[in-house]
Amino acid sequence: MNAPGYLPPTAAEVVFLLLGLVAVASGLLVVGTRNLVHAALWLVVSLGALAGCYLVLTAEFVAWVQVLIYVGAVVVLLLFGLMLTRAPVGRSDDLTSGNRYAAAAVALATAGILVTVVVGAFQEAYVDLDGTAGTAKVNGTAIFRYWVLPFEVLSVLLLAALVGAIVLSRTDIGRRPGIGQETGPQTGPQAGPGAGR
Repeated sequence: MNAPGYLPPTAAEVVFLLLGLVAVASGLLVVGTRNLVHAALWLVVSLGALAGCYLVLTAEFVAWVQVLIYVGAVVVLLLFGLMLTRAPVGRSDDLTSGNRYAAAAVALATAGILVTVVVGAFQEAYVDLDGTAGTAKVNGTAIFRYWVLPFEVLSVLLLAALVGAIVLSRTDIGRRPGIGQETGPQTGPQAGPGAGR
């Protein structure tokens, strides 16, 4: 027998809770695994579950932006960075060593701040779900009228990450003759037919 005023959870709430658990669990696996490629793939699962949460909240446009930008661009950029920099892609025991206690303290402090901000925002927030919330028109108006500066800063950040990945992948940058290298006669197997004359 249900208590007075008790409402059983709806199907949307159950799906939202399950997707949230998947996102949190895969996020813990991202930071807990010792394989960089597996960490990137778990990040795909976490971001995909977050996109599912947006769909449950009837924010279809935000959900597809999450899939296209974060899953389809940021994770791919991360994997390309791993491959182009020739980082070790197998199991690495030194990923969890070092300042793990400092990292855990920073992570817990960040999580506490985010939870406090979100809970405080939801206590005062009110959204009229009239069918237009989460549409491209409403979100586009909000982004380009009120949030245009963070949007542009994010685009610059992604451009800087792309340029950084290209610079890290180039092995010939900074190896011009005269900069830290001698230009004397070549010897050994790399020497040409006329080397050393």
